[in-house]
Amino acid sequence: MPISKQTLKDDGFTGFRPVRDLEINRIPQRPGIFAVLRPEGFEPRFLAKSTAGVFKKKDPSLRAEALHAEWVEDADVIYLGKAGPGSKGNRGLRRQIQEFVDFGKGKPPGHWDGRLIWQLADSRTLLIAWKELAAEEVNLAEARYHAEFREHFGRLPFANLVQARAKGV
Repeated sequence: MPISKQTLKDDGFTGFRPVRDLEINRIPQRPGIFAVLRPEGFEPRFLAKSTAGVFKKKDPSLRAEALHAEWVEDADVIYLGKAGPGSKGNRGLRRQIQEFVDFGKGKPPGHWDGRLIWQLADSRTLLIAWKELAAEEVNLAEARYHAEFREHFGRLPFANLVQARAKGV
């Protein structure tokens, strides 16, 4: 069964809020994983230039052909990410998702995972859902979701350009 909004809900994900309506203080501060999903009826329209911030003097924009090649037809989930505790224990879902959304608004990021999201014309309508996990479970969970998605669709979600791998697995 493919990863979908319903399977994520069944697996304990919460939120499912459009980017434009996110109330950052309602997102938990603990570590976990998060998903970006397309809302019902969403059809991809790609912008010529990404709204995302520049990373190490590199423009995050891709050509339309590259974006079309990454798009996964019939997939609800278009990005799966993680939020660890950070070296000082002050990261987690709230901070990671805030930085992800700020990146889409043009702020420079510390990384550019998920950057393809911000080249979608209606990115503010996309849904964000999250699941709290113990810090030691985050990497394994992300790797498992990537593997499940790839098993069903033969590739990673649209904005995941690198397969997550859990250390020691």
